[in-house]
Amino acid sequence: MITNLKFDQNGLIPAVVQDAETGRVLMLAYMNEESLKKTVETGETWFFSRSRNELWHKGATSGHIQKVRRIDFDCDKDALLVQVEQTGVACHTGAATCFYQSLSGAENLDIGNFLPELERIIAERKVNKPEGSYVAKLFDKGLDRILKKVGEEAGEVIIAAKNEDRNELIYESGDLIFHLLVLLAEKDVAVSEVLSELARRHRPKPAEGQ
Repeated sequence: MITNLKFDQNGLIPAVVQDAETGRVLMLAYMNEESLKKTVETGETWFFSRSRNELWHKGATSGHIQKVRRIDFDCDKDALLVQVEQTGVACHTGAATCFYQSLSGAENLDIGNFLPELERIIAERKVNKPEGSYVAKLFDKGLDRILKKVGEEAGEVIIAAKNEDRNELIYESGDLIFHLLVLLAEKDVAVSEVLSELARRHRPKPAEGQ
């Protein structure tokens, strides 16, 4: 079927990469015939870099590989949809997906994309450690300090729930989720990995005898 695809004048075809579990679009890259063949043969994504003019294996240096579940092409045969199991994160910025920015601006916050954006910001703070950053200070103080904060915030959530204070519960839950994201970043675990685990648990179990 590869020979039936319509590559452009440069021998390339766009490939939209999608998380097979969550359906989230992770990235857009380009393949030529060689990289597509290597993707099919190896079961992991290979692309063609237009800037470096060479093939590249996704995750070869970062370890954030993409195991291919399925490859479809559109009705015009000039675009690919690649469904993958993502290890780690898809974006080189540290975000779970490359599509974490919105033209609508911060004033129209996209709640659905806020979690990967927050994950990206935390990852950026871990690397660059800007002066005065609370997150950077947590990373500087190490794992024990981060674990202590997660434990403290979990306790605050319990107290808020016992007090039956809805607003307090929302506020403290936000603190807990935030510090959990910091912990995941400290241990180099992507939120997408946690979501994939939840999706795995949600899969229907086969009936007895099947």
